[in-house]
Amino acid sequence: MSLTTYAVILIIVLLVFSGIFVVKQQTSAIIERFGRFTSIRQSGLHFRIPIIDRIAGRISLRILQLDVIVETKTKDDVFVKLKVSVQYKVVREKVYDAFYKLDYPQDQITSYVFDVVRAVVPKMKLDDVFEKKDDIANAVKGELNDAMINYGYDIIKALVTDIDPDPEVKAAMNRINAAERKKVAAQYDGDAERILIVEKAKAEAESKRLQGQGIADQRREIARGLEESVDVLNKVGINSQEASALIVVTQHYDTLQAIGGETNTNLILLPNSPQAGSEMLNDMVASFTASNQIGEAMKNQNTKSIDSKEKK
Repeated sequence: MSLTTYAVILIIVLLVFSGIFVVKQQTSAIIERFGRFTSIRQSGLHFRIPIIDRIAGRISLRILQLDVIVETKTKDDVFVKLKVSVQYKVVREKVYDAFYKLDYPQDQITSYVFDVVRAVVPKMKLDDVFEKKDDIANAVKGELNDAMINYGYDIIKALVTDIDPDPEVKAAMNRINAAERKKVAAQYDGDAERILIVEKAKAEAESKRLQGQGIADQRREIARGLEESVDVLNKVGINSQEASALIVVTQHYDTLQAIGGETNTNLILLPNSPQAGSEMLNDMVASFTASNQIGEAMKNQNTKSIDSKEKK
């Protein structure tokens, strides 16, 4: 073969190989012939007529995201920046519309986002913007779906991912929140202190009640003991007046004994007058003597009772 034949064969091989092309997964290729649309090729190995057919472009069928930052004013005259994230994709059946009807889909989507946000947010107060951001996102998605579906684009989701008011407004909101929390904390502290005071008062009242009941029980038992003592003394021939005097003297000496049993204790008895003092001393001596006589009488009576029992 001549050199010319080799050259022709080489050119043919190069032309054949130049007509072979690959379309990646989740991608569509648009084929044109002499500038006119011919076909849409999906993922895989394909062949086109060299020189005559050309790949006009490739469109991704994956989900894409466009972030749009919009600055607008709320109903209460606060300027705020919103970041809206739009997730969209090209509909596989409408690749032709997406490629030929719209040159810059991102610019188109951005324009619609600006239009919707600046129509919705000025009707809301700043607090409502934070609380109803999903309503803003749904409004953006609904408007974009109606507009972009004609161009072969499907809006998957619209999200309000950031709300950024003016720095001075944020500082004021933080101060309001801090003041509100301090107020709530003070209310809780006051409630806790009030409950503590009430419970303490209840405890003291219960303590006083139990203490009074104990004193009453004590006095009742003392009175019962005194009554029994008087009855016993009456049975041995001591009248009530003498018995009372004896009990008083006995309690007096019991008190002196109890006081003397304590260490570092000094007791001074000062009568109102010398005459009163001598009279009180005489009474105490007389009562002591009477108590001794009563004791001897009770002892003799007990002895006689024992002797009579033995004789029987």
